[in-house]
Amino acid sequence: MSLGDEHEASGGYGGTGQTRTRLPDTGSDPYGTPHRRSSSRSLVTVVGVVVLLIAAIAFANQGGDNSSSTGGSADKPEAAATAPSGERPVQAKTGGIPSGFAHDQQGVESAAANYAVALGSTDMFDKAKRDAVLRAIIAPSQVAGFEAKLDKAYTPEFNKNIGLNEDGSAPQGFTFVSRTSPIGTKVTEYSASSATVEVWCGGLLGLAGENSTTPVTSSWFTITMQLEWANGDWKIVTHSQKNGPTPVPGDDRASSADEMAKAVEEYGGFTYAR
Repeated sequence: MSLGDEHEASGGYGGTGQTRTRLPDTGSDPYGTPHRRSSSRSLVTVVGVVVLLIAAIAFANQGGDNSSSTGGSADKPEAAATAPSGERPVQAKTGGIPSGFAHDQQGVESAAANYAVALGSTDMFDKAKRDAVLRAIIAPSQVAGFEAKLDKAYTPEFNKNIGLNEDGSAPQGFTFVSRTSPIGTKVTEYSASSATVEVWCGGLLGLAGENSTTPVTSSWFTITMQLEWANGDWKIVTHSQKNGPTPVPGDDRASSADEMAKAVEEYGGFTYAR
């Protein structure tokens, strides 16, 4: 999900999986969400083979024992741009949000990823919780401006439009879902005092429940944050969002309302590290 000025009427917010081929399913989905199928089974098969081949090559290239008689450097290959660094995530939290990030480029990437999660959470729809989130992740000089901006965005009318009660709570019998999952990060500008980071994300938004008129849907977007080093941590100064990059939908069957609600309640989130 995104900040206030990024909300749209369409509801757009801001691992490698296996491709499975399914036979046509004539049963109805109580969640009311249509099943999506690939237009070409042969294409799905080819993609699946390619994915398995890539995985096999990656496994074969992993470091093994040092008994090989072949020559070459013993140094590990450099990580690709999208590969994790292996740095441990932070242990501290402020208001339930990870904090205390390293004063370096990896630290600011980790901060941006975790802040994207906070800005995409259900807490943003509750005034008191939203203000607590902003105080934890926004630069002190910018907190008041962010609060005023978001108060104008998260109005009772807006909450009603996405199926919530006016106070941002979910109607009885429904589970409200609002989650952002970072896919990757990229630093476009960096200095010891400030940085600009892009975070590519997948998002979920909607109400899980029987006969929901706003079922949980997925979206893809990129958040750009300018952050500054303030009071011993990275904090957000500005925030913007754009759609995509968006992958081609797969051949997965949409889950039922019960499955979605249980998944949200049973699966926790992560602390992200570059």
